Amino acid sequence: MAQVNTSPGEPAFRPFGSRWWRRFLVCLGALAALAGAFYAEEDWRGHRDWGLYRQAAEARGEPLEFRAYIPKLVPDEENFAEAPVVKTWLQLDLDPIFTNDFYARADYHVYPTNSTKSTGHRHFADLVAWQMAFSALQTGELQPDQHFATDKMDPQSRAEAAPAVLEGLKSDEPVFTALRLASARKYSRFPLQYDREDPALILMAHHAKIRVVCERLSLQVCAELAAGQTDKALADEKLMLYLADAIKGEPFLISFLVRDAYFPMAIPPVREGLAEHRWTESQLKELQSSFQHYDFLADVDQSLKAERAYQLQEMDQVKKQGLGYLYVNLAVKDTFGQLSRILNLFGRIMPAGWMDRERLNYCTLFDLQLKGAMDLAEGRVFPRQIALNEAELNRKLPPGASLSAFVRSVLHHQVIADGRVEVLGKLPGIAATLQTTANQTAIACALEMYRLANGHFPETLSVLTPQFMSRLPNDVITGQPYKYRLTGDGQFILYSVGWNEKDDGGVPGKRRFDDQEGDWVWDYPP
Repeated sequence: MAQVNTSPGEPAFRPFGSRWWRRFLVCLGALAALAGAFYAEEDWRGHRDWGLYRQAAEARGEPLEFRAYIPKLVPDEENFAEAPVVKTWLQLDLDPIFTNDFYARADYHVYPTNSTKSTGHRHFADLVAWQMAFSALQTGELQPDQHFATDKMDPQSRAEAAPAVLEGLKSDEPVFTALRLASARKYSRFPLQYDREDPALILMAHHAKIRVVCERLSLQVCAELAAGQTDKALADEKLMLYLADAIKGEPFLISFLVRDAYFPMAIPPVREGLAEHRWTESQLKELQSSFQHYDFLADVDQSLKAERAYQLQEMDQVKKQGLGYLYVNLAVKDTFGQLSRILNLFGRIMPAGWMDRERLNYCTLFDLQLKGAMDLAEGRVFPRQIALNEAELNRKLPPGASLSAFVRSVLHHQVIADGRVEVLGKLPGIAATLQTTANQTAIACALEMYRLANGHFPETLSVLTPQFMSRLPNDVITGQPYKYRLTGDGQFILYSVGWNEKDDGGVPGKRRFDDQEGDWVWDYPP
């Protein structure tokens, strides 16, 4: 049998003997002490750094609590959302807004269905095609795959088709009438479930309802203008703008993005009325005033700050429900159950301070993505700075959407930032296109008022002030006046230099607001 060598007077060392256990416990205690020190240090450092950021943000007047962005309560009798015709819009299980809806049944059969759905050249609403679709519906001759499109865009053809189009929309008139009355209310605050712990579960069914109404109103205004019913057209145009603003106060990024869909629907009818010289001077003044009040850069800035608070509140849900709550970031969906359990286990054993690191990293990367992107006082957006921010962000965030990328995000405390911050850099560009649209529409109204007074368009924009426009808005890209010149046929070209910050002479890119090439041009349908 092997013997354990020992020095004289020294007891033998036996594995799993008492001395072994004492040393094991000492080592275990040392490891526990180190782990405790590590956890304490991580908790203290995370809490300290997050607290410093929070104090600085609040000192700048930027609260990080989501409840700070919830719109205040307003009296029911002054609230558009509490009007009987609107009150049910938050519910999913009710009948559609419109009954005997000819528009919905004809929409698929008119190509292009309306001018807001085309990314090519601008065109008049094809009222003759709509007339044909409504007629086929009424006679029962409409075939499932039948489509209508014409080239009859001359004023006479459109004027002759307009009464039939208005008749096709007649069943919608009771809703339009009720909405016009409701739009006289001063406020619009939909009773969303703001008290839910997880804002992602708040139901916002009213967004789709507003879109349904705006699509019909856009066609109706075009038909009213073609029929010479300009007073009705103005009332419906103002209702569209009111509906687009009805969700302005909601502290959700999706609400701003939905406005990006609604607001452009109101532009083609105004453009058509200007192209055919339908609007009167008093109507042009009302329209100009409506478009001049928009400040989409301030709106998106508020939406972005609310989005930051929203994501921070979501981190509270992660803390309660576990890291598996964020499984939507994973590319591997078939093993979600196992991954969720692993992530939840990891979340329970990681230092609490790592949640504060998550909050801090999200906010610092949020600031990086939007650093110098906009100047609210000057009403400007800076494409080059946005591109630099995006490149820097790409260097800081782990690439890809794989499980390994997610693990790297966890270890670098960037779970909430990964996949959430990158998209925010697009928002200033969206705001720039909306503000450019509003600015150019207001200027176009002033140019038409000048033409009514003088029989021709002016040589320069500067002569519009102060008689036809109180002030001229500047290009949101350059901060300089919009580019403008007369054409040989007595018309004009009005444009912004666009996202490439280069004057292309009024030549647009492949899309109306191209982010690669070309100018952002105000033009009329041919």
